[in-house]
Amino acid sequence: MAEMQTYQLIIHLKRPVNIVIGALGKQALAEGYYVYTGSARRNIDKRVARHCRKRKTKRWHIDYITSHPAARVVETRLFSEPECQVNQATAGEIVIAGLGASDCRAGCGAHLKYLGPDRL
Repeated sequence: MAEMQTYQLIIHLKRPVNIVIGALGKQALAEGYYVYTGSARRNIDKRVARHCRKRKTKRWHIDYITSHPAARVVETRLFSEPECQVNQATAGEIVIAGLGASDCRAGCGAHLKYLGPDRL
């Protein structure tokens, strides 16, 4: 079995937005910077590149945000540590409970965090 790899996307929203995110429904997101922590068993570069594209089938919660015209992935980070460990060590505020964490068993609350209006 392939070893899990962890990635983070630093996303900038250039204005406040309301986005319908699958079963999570309509969500209001403030202007500013967000960090999303995810993982992939294989082809992590393709997964990250897919998240960065505007046009895609919305498969994961984060796809609803990254495909929005006001959103731009400004940085990506790769880690060898497990997804939840990286997420829990990352500062930020949970603004949408459960986002990106539907399969989380570590009690993260969400794998998307708001970093604030200014880049850290």
